[in-house]
Amino acid sequence: MGADTDSTAVARPLPMEGAPARGPSVVIEDLELTYRIYEDVKPTLRKLVAQRFRPRAFRAVEAVRGVSLTAQPGEAVGILGRNGSGKSTMLKCLAGLLPPTGGRVYARSTPVLLGVGAALQQELSGRRNIFLGGTALGIPRKELERRYGEIVEFAGLGGFIDMPMRAYSSGMKARLHFAIASTVTPDVLLIDEALAVGDAEFKHKSQERIVQLLGEAGTVFIVSHALGIIRDVCSRAIWLDKGLIVMDGPTEDVAKAYEDEVKRTQS
Repeated sequence: MGADTDSTAVARPLPMEGAPARGPSVVIEDLELTYRIYEDVKPTLRKLVAQRFRPRAFRAVEAVRGVSLTAQPGEAVGILGRNGSGKSTMLKCLAGLLPPTGGRVYARSTPVLLGVGAALQQELSGRRNIFLGGTALGIPRKELERRYGEIVEFAGLGGFIDMPMRAYSSGMKARLHFAIASTVTPDVLLIDEALAVGDAEFKHKSQERIVQLLGEAGTVFIVSHALGIIRDVCSRAIWLDKGLIVMDGPTEDVAKAYEDEVKRTQS
């Protein structure tokens, strides 16, 4: 599944040339992303013959529709919304992982999406995956060696660190992913449900680490279904629904409005 692009699309966030020192860290202008999903219908002989002479039918899905916002250095922005509202898609556009079909994304430096799952290998040990995942995030080898013990301790893997990842439970894998990925402290950090990993103790540790990253990173965007985390960490929240911004404002105001709407639709 991919997105069509037009002449307005950018593959990476554009640098804010000549931006003032105290200006915004991220500016999004009319961001749009539409997927073209091809139909997977059981073929008949007539349809197979017809498809030789015309293109396959597809359906357009507007995942993000005209989103505009500005984020300042030191700001933590929570992104709320139901499944399929466009939250994760918007973060991937910010990170440059998905080219938008319209609009622009400007950033002081390349936003980093917290997550290294794709880089890790199930057949390798946790120890080797720390260096593999850290390298994928652009962390120098010497820095990984210096922080190795800290990563292992934070993940809480103990004697499992030299065992292959295929022997880990899902919680152990999630803890290792988070421990490696949260080693990075970029100017613009994007977090997609990363706080929802592991048991209650590790979730608390994860939240403390995010607060630490917030102090070191310029701007943080957090997608989470856990409103408690958004309330504790974020000063501002944005409510997305069907790719559109429903509300943008102080966290408590947006979270309360979102909760009321969820209760109303469930009653």
